[in-house]
Amino acid sequence: MRAHRAPTSGVCVLIAVVALGGFAPAQVPDSASASFSHVTASTPLANGIEVHNGKMVLRITAQREDVLRVRAACDGVLPEEASWAVLPDARTASVSVAQDSNDAVAGFHTQDLSVGVDRQTGLVTVRDAEGKVVEQDALPLTFTGTAFRLYKSMPSDEHYFGLGDKSGGLDRRNQAFTLWNTDAYRFQESTDPLYKSIPFFLSYRAGVAVGTLMDNTWRSSFDFGKESPVYYSFGALDGPIDYYIFLGPTPRKVIETYAWLTGKPPLPPRWAFGFQQSRYTYTPESRLMEVATRLRADHIPADALYLDIDFQDRNRPFTVNSQTFPDMPSILSKLKKMHFHVVAITDLHIANAPGQNYAPYESGMAADRFVHNPDGSVYTGAVWPGPSVFPDFTQAATRAWWGALYKPLVQMGFEGFWNDMNEPSVFDGPAGTMPGTTVHRIDEPGFQSRTGTHAELHNVYGMENSRATYEGMLKLEPDLRPFVLTRASYAGGQRYAATWTGDNSSTWNHLRMTAPMLKNLGLSGFAFAGADVGGFAGTATPDLLTKWIEVSAFQPIDRDHTEKGTGDQEPWVGGLAQEAVRRKFIDVRYRLMPYFYTVAEEAERTGIPMERPLFLDYPAAAKDRHAIDLDPGAYAEFLLGHDLLIAPSPYPEAPDAYTVEFPSASWYDFWTGERVEKPAPAPTVANSPTDVSNQLALTANVTPSLNDLPVYVRAGAIVPLEPLVESTDELPSGPLTVRVYVGDDCRGDLYTDDGKTFAYKRGEFLRMHFSCEKSPDGLRVVISPHEGTFLPWWKDLRIEVYGWKPLRKRVELEGREVSTKLERGANFFATTVPDSKNGMSILIQ
Repeated sequence: MRAHRAPTSGVCVLIAVVALGGFAPAQVPDSASASFSHVTASTPLANGIEVHNGKMVLRITAQREDVLRVRAACDGVLPEEASWAVLPDARTASVSVAQDSNDAVAGFHTQDLSVGVDRQTGLVTVRDAEGKVVEQDALPLTFTGTAFRLYKSMPSDEHYFGLGDKSGGLDRRNQAFTLWNTDAYRFQESTDPLYKSIPFFLSYRAGVAVGTLMDNTWRSSFDFGKESPVYYSFGALDGPIDYYIFLGPTPRKVIETYAWLTGKPPLPPRWAFGFQQSRYTYTPESRLMEVATRLRADHIPADALYLDIDFQDRNRPFTVNSQTFPDMPSILSKLKKMHFHVVAITDLHIANAPGQNYAPYESGMAADRFVHNPDGSVYTGAVWPGPSVFPDFTQAATRAWWGALYKPLVQMGFEGFWNDMNEPSVFDGPAGTMPGTTVHRIDEPGFQSRTGTHAELHNVYGMENSRATYEGMLKLEPDLRPFVLTRASYAGGQRYAATWTGDNSSTWNHLRMTAPMLKNLGLSGFAFAGADVGGFAGTATPDLLTKWIEVSAFQPIDRDHTEKGTGDQEPWVGGLAQEAVRRKFIDVRYRLMPYFYTVAEEAERTGIPMERPLFLDYPAAAKDRHAIDLDPGAYAEFLLGHDLLIAPSPYPEAPDAYTVEFPSASWYDFWTGERVEKPAPAPTVANSPTDVSNQLALTANVTPSLNDLPVYVRAGAIVPLEPLVESTDELPSGPLTVRVYVGDDCRGDLYTDDGKTFAYKRGEFLRMHFSCEKSPDGLRVVISPHEGTFLPWWKDLRIEVYGWKPLRKRVELEGREVSTKLERGANFFATTVPDSKNGMSILIQ
């Protein structure tokens, strides 16, 4: 075994007492630390600048015109050029800069950004092309032993988003967080840390957004004003100072740049967007079949069933309990014929079972695939199978070994895999995980071959587990899209897996917490995410389960899951009336599948999440350009794509009326097709902001109901829907519906493919663009020519028009009148025309 070599650039033991202009000496965090308090030398670089304070070095380079990279070291030696998160092409990108150094400042500028390092204080200021400050040091970069901390000025009206699925509100301001992947069973709003470590945040101020990514895998922390009202700070206990600053100025541009840095999520199979039913655990096989049969008998659309650890032999991953599942291939074959895709859990711990014919242990030990103690022995910790060993996923060879373990499960018929407990959770370990002194071996393309402690690699361990699973599935079935669900991850983990928010609870408050958690996960790269519907810990009341199913029907991953020992939580629990409401919302999800899938493909192409905060697409929603998601009444609102607004009550268990805030001036009610009317001035509604009417172009007062969920469509949206099916495997019968909600910026898109393979990367997809325009002649709807070679299931298009009435009730197709009659609905007119791969223009008069 190679000797352990720390990846850090040294330990600072200097003593620096710094007095800064504008800051009293008492504000310097630690007088027994070394601070980059002034510049002693500077060197221009083709793509940036390098400055020194004695031995300390600070290098700032431009990766793009709008992206800066900042690296520093206290001993003058920058750390290894490698990253688990940032893609090689982004990390090594470079643009030329113009130098701006003078006697007071060392700096440079690009087309979009300028950088200045004050020679007297060492403070860094970043400005946009107009000279506005977008990020500014408040205190010098500080080293304390192996730890470091960066301090940034915090304007009073700036807000912060990201860091993954942290609990609490959407805004991180006035809160502090630790990034250390943790098994947080029954977490609450105050619980921290949680399962994932995503050291990225988006700062937002009056419509202008800036992104910051700190690429450091060690235990780290972010303080957004809890320590001080004038600065925020972030840092780590060890490891490299390596962070990126990127200007939007729009929030969308920041997220697209984050995706450029860390990767975009691959498009899962279409069935992953269907309704998923799970629990801990469906066993024996008769219980699994009972649930599957009931879903089909009750005509509740569903695509996936999950098996938790009890299907295994003594909770050992990659095994099957032959007593409860005597013929797993047969049962999976039956379920496949019923159009169910079965997902199996595969926790990463491997039972320490020598001489027991347990193949994962035997093959792993033979190839030396497990994490070691400092003395060279294999580390053992207690988890579900009892004493267990843990794969060393920072070795490419270990990931390949792990991926090959899936071959028997894939051959049995499992179609997706669920990596749980991968923080890693260790029952008898310190703080519930592996000791920080355990040794990993890094043998990875792009990295120096060396060893590293678990303290360094803990936060990437779950990500590399899901990476091994994803790559293993690809190798076993190269043309099938993998579906991997992971609990723990790091920045860039979206490249390998979807995720969920972990072991939540069956309470109204946890339903309330879900939307902000998923919005921040989406902003942090995980476009495909969900929460355990109904709550994992405890038993949901019928009303809670109903409301949760309503909301989750519009979220990316829709998985109903609960723990062992709780009451049943399937959609029929609670009686026929509750089941009917739940079925209605699951039905709507399936009817909206063309829209869902189109939004999912946008996420793969751009990195923009499916579930979004309103400010991401509508930064100018309020007159003062504040993020309206932060208004008390809009706490629970979210966008599904650009065009659907879901507006649950901010207090879902309460019967009180509330105010829906809209991010633009004109919207339709999805359920009725009626245009939302601006309410007349009225007394303030309970729980609503007091100044909404002064800031927003449109609001609506809503009285909540158990059976309803407010959903709205942007005026100008064109939304595709399909006839109802009970699984995504089933081909719809009838025309594709194209709903045209007349308004400004009238447009929409549709994307589809075979939903299973990578053929779409070879051009076998279908993309269509829709637009509409009003004129004195009538309403013209334009369908673009088909892009791609994929042939759709539909032959005809049903055009439904909302918010506009024809005078002549006449339809022209490509300039010729057609005999098709206009159908009149409650709030729409409709006509059905043959689709054409060449596109068409439809004039309704």
